[in-house]
Amino acid sequence: MIKELSECPEFTAGDGCLLRELLHPDKADIDIRYSLAHAKVAIGQKTSPHKLRTSEVYYILSGNGLMHIDREERNVKAHCAIYIPPGATQSIENTGTSELEFLCIVDPAWQKSDEIVL
Repeated sequence: MIKELSECPEFTAGDGCLLRELLHPDKADIDIRYSLAHAKVAIGQKTSPHKLRTSEVYYILSGNGLMHIDREERNVKAHCAIYIPPGATQSIENTGTSELEFLCIVDPAWQKSDEIVL
C-alpha cells in the first residue's frame, strides 16, 4: 500500500495540532501494530498537554520547537527524533518562523481511549 499525504483528510487532534493519519491498522487492511500520522503546529502555537498510555515517537520534519516531556524541556528542529514514554505528560510548542511539521508513531496504534488531554 502506498498513501500520499494529500489523500489523508486533515483534522484537529485532541491536543490542538493539525493531523493527517497516514497508516492505522484499524483503518486499513495492513499488518502493523503502530500508527503513523503527520502533524503540524502553527507559528506561535502549542499543543495541549496530554498523556498517552502507549509510547510515542516524534520525528521532526521541519521547523523549530520546544518539546516538553514531564519536567524535561528541549529545543527541537528538523531531523530530531523524540521518544515519549507511556504515561508522560507531553506537549510541543512552535518557537520558529514557519510551521512545525513532524511524524508521530504510536505503538501500539493510537486509540482515543489511550489519550488523556489535560
